[in-house]
Amino acid sequence: MKEAEKIKIAVERCKKVFTLKPAMGEGMAVSKVRMVNGLTCEIIEGNWKFSADMPEAIGGNNSAPTPGVYGRAALGSCLAIGYIMKAAQLDIPVKNLEVEVQADFDDGALIGTANKNVPPGYLEVRYTITIESDAEEEKIMQIINEGDKHSPYLDVFSRAQKCVRNINIVSTKINS
Repeated sequence: MKEAEKIKIAVERCKKVFTLKPAMGEGMAVSKVRMVNGLTCEIIEGNWKFSADMPEAIGGNNSAPTPGVYGRAALGSCLAIGYIMKAAQLDIPVKNLEVEVQADFDDGALIGTANKNVPPGYLEVRYTITIESDAEEEKIMQIINEGDKHSPYLDVFSRAQKCVRNINIVSTKINS
């Protein structure tokens, strides 16, 4: 079975299940991050284990990608996967697809030296899609527009998220 056909069958099966039982599409994911060496983090989610770090210039060990690398990769890969899923659903052949994500930032905001109006996050995020297909431009744009409309990480990057903070303080102080 070709990859596009496998994707199409899987997406159609999920559509049917989620239509019949919408709760099946709902869930929660948990990533646990533990500091292991200076600014180096160990990240575990399910069976996946990976690391994040910062460059040596900012006090890190430069032993793994930065959180920003993972964030940009999450956006780019989410978009690319969504486009290929939509192409498979619509039986539109795609020979090659690449998404480049560019993000402007000011690390002075991270350190506390930037102008007070400069946010610590991205100032602007841009993405460029390069798609190779024999399909008509109208069909290609349908893939891209539908992919963007349903992209979880484009939504995360485009819309303010509700963030709820919980704190657990474990004292290491010995009571005398």
